[in-house]
Amino acid sequence: MSAPEVVVHRDATSLARAVAARLVTRLVDAQAARGRADVVLTGGGMGTAVLAELAASPARDAIDWSRLNVWWGDERFVPADDHDRNDVAARAALLDHVPLDVAHVHPMPASDGPDADAETAARRYADSLAAAATPEDHAPTPAFDVLLLGVGEDGHVASLFPGLPALYDERPVVAVHGSPKPPPTRLTLTFSSIRAAHEVWLVAAGAAKAASINLALSGAGEIEVPAAGARGRQRTLWLLDEAAASLLPRGLSRPASA
Repeated sequence: MSAPEVVVHRDATSLARAVAARLVTRLVDAQAARGRADVVLTGGGMGTAVLAELAASPARDAIDWSRLNVWWGDERFVPADDHDRNDVAARAALLDHVPLDVAHVHPMPASDGPDADAETAARRYADSLAAAATPEDHAPTPAFDVLLLGVGEDGHVASLFPGLPALYDERPVVAVHGSPKPPPTRLTLTFSSIRAAHEVWLVAAGAAKAASINLALSGAGEIEVPAAGARGRQRTLWLLDEAAASLLPRGLSRPASA
């Protein structure tokens, strides 16, 4: 697994714009190298802001959207049209505005879909990941080119919350019950799937995240601070604004202009 790199931007707006620009470059490079790209999206304020900045950027046209596979890191197990769903926010911010092949967009199952319960839904999403994986991926998931994650105030990533059983589970996708954030039932990729990505980008803004980010980057265990366990095969990037980076030890981070 790769060692974390930290890049700090001035504020949340600058951060979202910079992550969107970085994402264009990474996806274009992946498509040039192997003909397609796989990205895992995240929800939350920053995840949605990045997609909105990408939608507004003329550089988005550099991506061959027909050769992009879109996945999600976690989802609320609620009806398909519920505005709490990450995929609903992603469609409104970006996906409905670009020429994606609908067969390449892979939302996690909804509670009003064909699955009887969250466990069945998790297995079905794991099956979808396995079907898209190739022998070169060396994992039961595609080797995602970029996997985006937000970071919670408690240090959670995706729907991997401190101390919950999902942190110990080695299956690619699991159901989460009793989430400390509503709604209580969710689906999430596990560490094994996150660590299959070539690059993992943790994107966070705001002083409320600073303490958990400091712990994650200062040797805390992944059971207490799940963000500490989110690593990419080739690169792990923490992309922060100044407020989120305010408690990091001196020398750990570098400014975006460096």
